[in-house]
Amino acid sequence: MAKETLARLYKLQPSAKKAISKSAGYGVFSNFGMKIFFAGSGKGKGIVFDTKTKKQTFMKMIELQAGIGLGVKKFRLVWVFENRKDLTDFINSGWELGGQTSAAAKLGDQGGAFAGAMSVSPGVWLYQLTDEGLALELTAKGTKYYKDDDLN
Repeated sequence: MAKETLARLYKLQPSAKKAISKSAGYGVFSNFGMKIFFAGSGKGKGIVFDTKTKKQTFMKMIELQAGIGLGVKKFRLVWVFENRKDLTDFINSGWELGGQTSAAAKLGDQGGAFAGAMSVSPGVWLYQLTDEGLALELTAKGTKYYKDDDLN
């Protein structure tokens, strides 16, 4: 899943390959969510790679949503961590994206190494891939990431 997702990302946004290779680490997640009327949820699994130590950490995610809606969504996420502290915090403490989360997308050739990515916080970037390509908004609000104790 991770190799397939990265190959697709590199095809859609070639500059991502350089950004990821120079990062402290990155994570690749596959997510599935469903929303029926007033509530929704999602879950997914992924793997985080430490580019320095080559260590792999298996992780899970869960998502809760509120509001009116109906639908099913499948998407892939690629997290990129520019510095070691954010990488280790993500692996060891998990990460929560709440209702106050906002993301700014860098689009086109003007965006540099992280063109097509969303800035989640300073030094943390997120690529969201849907069936249509790169998403321009962050739809993973109310999401918790944590270590998969069964696989680590």
